[in-house]
Amino acid sequence: MPRGDKSAYTDKQKRQAEHIEDSEREQGRSEEDAERIAWATVNKQDGGGLKKRAKKTARKATKDRKSTKKATKKAAKKATNKAVRKTAKKAAKKTARKSATKKATKKATKNAVRKTARKVAKKTARKATKKTTKKAARKTVRKSPARSAAARARAKRNGASA
Repeated sequence: MPRGDKSAYTDKQKRQAEHIEDSEREQGRSEEDAERIAWATVNKQDGGGLKKRAKKTARKATKDRKSTKKATKKAAKKATNKAVRKTAKKAAKKTARKSATKKATKKATKNAVRKTARKVAKKTARKATKKTTKKAARKTVRKSPARSAAARARAKRNGASA
């Protein structure tokens, strides 16, 4: 198509260009400049002649069908992969939750055992302390020479010798 051929433009585009050209001439522009500005404006608005696009659109439609099939397959594959990943993620979370629960249970059990052990140790220590205190008190009582007669009598009754 030679330069300046307007066969690719629709009738509407030609009318628009003519109207713009008349406006430009009224503003005092030369015939050449007015025509150049008019067609530049039409091109800017529509992106060139629209008649050409009908052929391109037909070719594009067949390409679009093929690409649509490809896109559909790709989307299906993507969806499948996404579902698989999601399921795997859920399973991982579930096992993580289970192991976290197990760990928490173990920790709680350990803490309870420790607490109980501490309590028992404290009790045993208290008992031992009491016993040793009592023994020490008895020894000091036995060794003291200034025992009262009443205390000796009580000791005889209980069967302990002084």
